Amino acid sequence: MPRFSVIVPVFRVQAYLHECLESVLEQTFTDLELIAIDDCSPDASGTIVDEFAARDPRVRTVHLAENVGLGRARNAGLERATGDYVIFLDSDDSLTPDALHAISDRLKSTGGPDVLVYDYVRSCWTGRTAPNAMTAAHLTEEGPASFTLDDRPGLLRVLHVVWNKAYRREFLERAGFTFAPGYYEDVSWTYPVLVTAESIAVLDRVCVRYRQRRRGAITCSPGRRHFEIFGQYDRVFAYLDAHPETEHWRPLVFRRMLDHFSTVFTAPDRLPRGSRAAFMRRARTYCRRYRTPGAIPPVRTRIRHTLVRLGAHRSYRALHAARALERRVRRAAVAVQRAVRAAVLQIHYRVQRLLPLRENDAVFSAYWGRGYVCNPAAVEAKVRELAPHIRTAWIADPAHHHTIPPAIRRLTPGTAAYWTALARSKYLVNNVNFDRRLVKGRGQVYLQTQHGTPLKRMGLDLLERPAAVGDTDVRRMLANCDKWDYVLSANRHSTLVWERVYPADYATLEYGYPRNDVFHRATGKDVARLREALGIPRDSVAILYAPTHRDYRRTQLHAIDLERMLRSLGPSFMVLTRSHHLSAIPPVGDDSSRLIDVSDHPCVESLCLASDALVTDYSSLMFDYAHLDRPIVVYADDWEAYEAARGTYFDIRSFPPGAVATGEDELIDIFTTGEWRGPRSAQRRAAFRERFCPHDDGDAAERVVRHVLLGETAGLPSAVPSKERQAAAPGPRQEPETTVNPFTSAP
Repeated sequence: MPRFSVIVPVFRVQAYLHECLESVLEQTFTDLELIAIDDCSPDASGTIVDEFAARDPRVRTVHLAENVGLGRARNAGLERATGDYVIFLDSDDSLTPDALHAISDRLKSTGGPDVLVYDYVRSCWTGRTAPNAMTAAHLTEEGPASFTLDDRPGLLRVLHVVWNKAYRREFLERAGFTFAPGYYEDVSWTYPVLVTAESIAVLDRVCVRYRQRRRGAITCSPGRRHFEIFGQYDRVFAYLDAHPETEHWRPLVFRRMLDHFSTVFTAPDRLPRGSRAAFMRRARTYCRRYRTPGAIPPVRTRIRHTLVRLGAHRSYRALHAARALERRVRRAAVAVQRAVRAAVLQIHYRVQRLLPLRENDAVFSAYWGRGYVCNPAAVEAKVRELAPHIRTAWIADPAHHHTIPPAIRRLTPGTAAYWTALARSKYLVNNVNFDRRLVKGRGQVYLQTQHGTPLKRMGLDLLERPAAVGDTDVRRMLANCDKWDYVLSANRHSTLVWERVYPADYATLEYGYPRNDVFHRATGKDVARLREALGIPRDSVAILYAPTHRDYRRTQLHAIDLERMLRSLGPSFMVLTRSHHLSAIPPVGDDSSRLIDVSDHPCVESLCLASDALVTDYSSLMFDYAHLDRPIVVYADDWEAYEAARGTYFDIRSFPPGAVATGEDELIDIFTTGEWRGPRSAQRRAAFRERFCPHDDGDAAERVVRHVLLGETAGLPSAVPSKERQAAAPGPRQEPETTVNPFTSAP
């Protein structure tokens, strides 16, 4: 007897069926049977399920002689199910990796409840995914391991779908539950099941990807069959009448029925033209038929529920239209208000620009207001240490204000204080660009710190790469460059790239990156503290996985099955996974203690210090990580596509900082054989560090502050003027001498 019977009704899903069935059969938990019910599908779906059955003995197929609909097809699967628990999965949806393993573990830890409810994510046809916030709010695992619906009545309000639950088969058979025919069959199944279950448990984990196709679900197709929703609620109330012990659920079910009727009535793609009045009259009849004392709707839905009870379809539609108009008017008013405010602020900015500079003020920002990070943060900290007379301020969105040290003045973009700081501060420091409306005043000094060593093509080099350049405004980009006075560089490679792709009148400071100073100054105690804060056991090998963004992909998916990788490497390994800020794709899988999503961690340098090795593809993080002299593995599975779309300055496979993998199996082998930290990897890393890490020795921030803010250039490498600055200088033009680095790069 298998642990799970996964029932998949199949009808006109040939384009999605492979993904659905594979998501079940490729689960790490293998004690299952998959029952595929071919509901007389007119396409190739029946042939596909037969092919799967021929390959895998766990697949059982049933071919129905006629199309009976989703509910009855599920019943055919129930009749043949032999597993301890039954799971329903629609054939255009899919299970997430390791979902059954997580479900099985939760069932064991909660004592085998009648029903286990788990979370799902909506996967739109555009590639966008969205969590189901209404579901997640009720799936917290705090409190008793299992409970009855009386303990969490909110489950009844939001969870009427069938396919995000595991049902104990013995419970279903004892209660005699079956699906009714017709549309909205989930309604007449879910409510009776939940009110009858003697024990319910929840799993706060996404186990199902619910696909939202371009033409929507079958219930989103217009037609008279949407009137079948009334029959489904007839069955629900008939069940409550037949089971007096469930009578106290009538008010909540009644309110849910009104909400459901409202949803169908207002949906633009369900009821056919001319049928709305008839639908509302039927809804009025049902409100009278099942009127329940105590079924008082919430204030926010009271008017809507009243109109449904009265069957006032014209009033309801007028109310719906009025609210839509109100929302549009409110949005327009907000837009006008914002435009007026922006105009007033620009007047304020122009007035501030007429006033004298504040010679001892410096304003900093990084990554378009994403907090106190990167090179600007390291420079700001050194300013407070070496030049305490300079007052610093940091620009960040309010959501990131908590990252800013208390000693620093916080500025919110778009405020009057923000524009005052941009107009009056002598020193402007950023690793990207400030607001494009910034006009650099006479005497202001703009330090552009950059935020990485370029492997991928940048600036003007993107003009021949349409997949990467996107809607970049080249004139605006060059206008921003013209505001720079100094540009930081980590190495000669960066110096040459910045001068070519950002041609403007600035001086390059090839001083190294201040953000890397911490790598040379951190102690063993600092590393131990960071590892403990992240939950890394002392004897574990922590791999930091940090992929970069793909310009040629609409959806950013993890290239590596991290859970499979961890299973292959064994319990001594764990992965810290950090998505690119433009991707924000969390790791797929459960919240295992060996797979930690650190995408929201405010400091990537801390993650580098806490880890034992880096796995990345083409991220510039590899150049920074090399300062630690720790193993780096490059995962170049799509190099040709990345090179064709984005373009690079050299082939990282030919000059890597360590071992190179071109596939997942090869990556796993690199770790299992020890190649990741072997002598060949060390030799590659040493050559890489010699070329790209010549200046970073823990004092880069000090060199920057002394040169730019204190004017102390004695003993520092010479600033490299750009070609434009050389051309503007008096006297004969001379090529800059090669900068000799007087500092050691030993960690």
